[in-house]
Amino acid sequence: MGTAERYQTSADGAAARSAVRQRAEAPDRDIPAEGHSARAAGRDASRQGAQEQPVYRPLWVEEPARRRRMPDPVRTAAVRAVLLVAVTLLQAMVAFLCTMAGSWLAFPMVLSSIASTVVATWGVLDVWVTRQVWNQRNGVVSAPSSTARALRRERRRARRQARATERGQARIRRRGGAGQLSHS
Repeated sequence: MGTAERYQTSADGAAARSAVRQRAEAPDRDIPAEGHSARAAGRDASRQGAQEQPVYRPLWVEEPARRRRMPDPVRTAAVRAVLLVAVTLLQAMVAFLCTMAGSWLAFPMVLSSIASTVVATWGVLDVWVTRQVWNQRNGVVSAPSSTARALRRERRRARRQARATERGQARIRRRGGAGQLSHS
């Protein structure tokens, strides 16, 4: 029972509110509150009958992805880059803390952080290069007017035509040259 139903104005507002208190429900609305016996819950359900059926909502609703999934090589490079950047940040933090504590480990950690920064930069650039290479090889097919799709269609047409020509030549050879117009 919602708030609007609970506070309806009627001739006897107090009686309406007390009736609401007698039929208290848990916040989930379809689960009776504590203190209600199974018999009382059954009476309430039979009284409501077909008027009000509990609506069961799913826990979550699957929505279609907004973007297509990244290609496997690009995703692999991205995971590698994230791991490298995480290790680099961890090393930088340890180097900073060792420096602040005056530990002997500070200098080696600073050197390894510098080397790790170079490697992490390479990892991030690798994602970008891998993505560019994948797009160049496979084309971007997200839009119907994609040039890659048109090029593939053209190549398919050329291959079909080449196969048809090859079949025709093989047929002529099998007949022993009967299909030739001149014998030169």
